[in-house]
Amino acid sequence: SSSINPQNYLFLRIQIFSSSPVFIVTHSSSSPFLKSTKEFTWNHQKLAPVQILLDKSMDSQMLVALGLSLVGGLSTSLGALFVVLSDTPNMKMLGLLQGFAAGLMLSISFLDLAHNAINSIGFLKGNLWFFGGVIFFACIAKFIPEPTIGPSTDVKRRKAIMLSARNVVKNGDEGGKDMAKKHRSQVLYSGIVTAIGISLHNFPEGMAVFLGSIKGMRVGVNLALAIALHNIPEGVAVALPIYFATESKWQAFKLATLSGLAEPLGVIIVAYLFPSSLSPEILEGLLGAVGGIMAFLTLHEMLPLAFDYAGQKQAVKAVFVGMACMSASLYFLELSLPETMSL
Repeated sequence: SSSINPQNYLFLRIQIFSSSPVFIVTHSSSSPFLKSTKEFTWNHQKLAPVQILLDKSMDSQMLVALGLSLVGGLSTSLGALFVVLSDTPNMKMLGLLQGFAAGLMLSISFLDLAHNAINSIGFLKGNLWFFGGVIFFACIAKFIPEPTIGPSTDVKRRKAIMLSARNVVKNGDEGGKDMAKKHRSQVLYSGIVTAIGISLHNFPEGMAVFLGSIKGMRVGVNLALAIALHNIPEGVAVALPIYFATESKWQAFKLATLSGLAEPLGVIIVAYLFPSSLSPEILEGLLGAVGGIMAFLTLHEMLPLAFDYAGQKQAVKAVFVGMACMSASLYFLELSLPETMSL
């Protein structure tokens, strides 16, 4: 009914256990997918608490989150294609994409996630959750630093290694062959370490997509889009050393793709750990923490790479274009979605 406030739901479910009817009343203050712990059954005029029952709608939320995280995670495959389909990847284009993704991420972090958390649970709690997310991801970055590539150093160095190796083999220099083999082993090792580091960093991103999808399609889709664009240069970072070391396009593509699959794996793990009955306050707090994670990721990793790849002026322009696009996306998605759909 249009007169029902979508922010306050009362549901009546009738289920049959054996031959006895059981009536279950579920209350949620924010979304039908987030049930409170107070559910009661009526069975032969007896009222008693029962265990929270998972709803099919929660399963659909899980599938949506998994699909969105797959899109974001598998975008590392696009980065691998930049490497295997061209001799020299267009690093300026990657830098502009990185800057654009940074703008998307900053906009959704500050104008949506953190903003809604502060409005919902208060200024102090909202900020505590936000900076808790910042500290959480800062610890990950400190103890598991994300390997990256630089357009002016690593790419040229690894390209030179491959050209040197080919020339050595062609000229029949045995000592040179041994040296080239050693260089290839070093580059291969760096590629494997890069893949492992990026995989570990993709776990929190999968968690962010899952929590955003619980909040609503708007948050989930926008987070997945921003993370997908961010993951393209990560695919380059994995595929480039693998391809130069093995000369195998398939190995480079495969390892880059596998590193991205850590993101949907993060969705599965967090869905298993978190109950389906998260209170609205806890959900808003977690989303505020996601905003902190995304803000730190943007300022610590994405912007420096965008400046390095595309130059400061071009990267800043791309950032503001990304922010404008995300703001427009938030506005038009809110207009287009039905009033009863969670945003």
